[in-house]
Amino acid sequence: MSHLPRLWVFVTMLAIVAALAVVVGAVFLATRPAGSLTATAAESDLPDLAGLAPLAGPPTAGPTPAPSVAPVTSATGGPGITLTPPRLLVISQASLPQQTKEDISQLKHVEKIDSFDGGAVRISGAGLNLLAVDPARFRAWAPKAVAEQPRVWSALTQGEFVADSSAVRRFGLVLGSEYQVDGGPRLRVAASASFGLPGVDGLVGMETGRRLGLLPGVALLVHGPEKAATALNAGVRRLLGSGAQVVTVGGGRTARAAADRPATRKTAAKTTGKTTAKQPRAARQVAVGRPGSYLDLYRRSAAVCPGLSWTVLAAIGQVESSHGRNNGPSSAGAQGPMQFMPATWKAYGVDGDGDGVADIWSPYDAVPSAANYLCANGAGQGGKKLEKAIWFYNHSWSYVSKVMSISLGYARAYP
Repeated sequence: MSHLPRLWVFVTMLAIVAALAVVVGAVFLATRPAGSLTATAAESDLPDLAGLAPLAGPPTAGPTPAPSVAPVTSATGGPGITLTPPRLLVISQASLPQQTKEDISQLKHVEKIDSFDGGAVRISGAGLNLLAVDPARFRAWAPKAVAEQPRVWSALTQGEFVADSSAVRRFGLVLGSEYQVDGGPRLRVAASASFGLPGVDGLVGMETGRRLGLLPGVALLVHGPEKAATALNAGVRRLLGSGAQVVTVGGGRTARAAADRPATRKTAAKTTGKTTAKQPRAARQVAVGRPGSYLDLYRRSAAVCPGLSWTVLAAIGQVESSHGRNNGPSSAGAQGPMQFMPATWKAYGVDGDGDGVADIWSPYDAVPSAANYLCANGAGQGGKKLEKAIWFYNHSWSYVSKVMSISLGYARAYP
C-alpha cells in the first residue's frame, strides 16, 4: 500500500477532529409537496381485522390466502428503502450548517437531501476517502443492484469496511483482509460494491466513523428529477460557500452498478436467514402479548407510541403485507409482516410477546416494532410529524398518502 497513487483531496483533516468526532451528522429532508392527504379508503375494501388472526413465523412453501386488497409494496420494500438515487454529491471542508441544508431542501426540484459524516484516513501513508453512514438511511441512496445485496448493509452494521469496487482494483485491496489505519483502528474489508460516488473510496458505519475521527455532516446527497440535474447543481452552488465542492452523480450508474462477491462464506452466512439469532443486545420487551386478532394487536401495539393511532399501524400492515399474507422476503431483503430491513430491525425490533426473542417474522414482535420505529421519528406528535414519520418508513409521499387514506378508512370502520 506504500506506493498507492495520490487521491483527490476529500476533506482537510483538522487537529481537533477527534473532539468533533462524537457529533453525529443529522438528516434533513425536503418538506412534503403541497396536496391533500385526506382521501379515505372505502370501508368495503378493508379486510375484517377483528376476524383476522395473526400467524407467527417465517413464510412456508404452502399456499397463502389471497389478500382482500393487494398490498402496495415498493420494488425495494420496507422502512426507508424506496430508492432515491443521488443527483449531486456535496463535499464541504466543515460541517454544513443546518440552515444551509434547510435552504437546499427548499430549492425547486429538490425532493430529498441527506447528510453524512466523511473524511480521509491513511493506510500505510496512502489516503482513502470515506463516508460514515447509517445503513438503514443510506441504502435508499445506493444503486438498485447494491441496495438488494444484504451482505453490504450487514457488514456496515457490524462495523466493517465496504470498499468501492474501483478502490479495490486501484489499491489492490483483498476482501476479508484487515488493514491498519495510521494512528487508528484496523479495518476489515468485508465487501465491495459500486456506489458510483466520485471520489468516495468506501463506506463505514457511523460508530466506526467516529472511531476514525471523520468529520460530522460534511457530505450531502441531493435527490431530484434526473432531467433537472443542471438546475439542481446551479441552485446548490449558489447556497454554498467557496470551500464546498458540488459533483454531479449519474451517467447510468444505477443500471451498471453491482455488488461484488462476498468476502468469505462466513461473511455471507451472517447476512442470510432471520436476524434475531445474531442480535448483539437483549431484545427490548414491550407488553403486547399474543392477541387473537390483528385488530387487538394493532390497538395494543399503538400504546408503544403514545399519541399514535392504531389505525396508522393497521394501514401500514395492509400496505406492506396485507396483514401477514405476503411476508416476503422482498427482492431487497425486507422481511416479515411489517417488511423491515434487517439493519433497521436490529435497531428498532422489540420483543412484543415476552418470549425473549425479537422475531422479525412474528406479528407479535413486528407490529410493536413498527410503532417503535415510527415513534422514534416523531409519529406520536401527530400532524406533519406523523406524515414525516410515515415517510421515513418508506421514502415516498404517495406511500404516505396511501397509508393516511387507509388509516382514515379504518377509523371509520372501527369507531
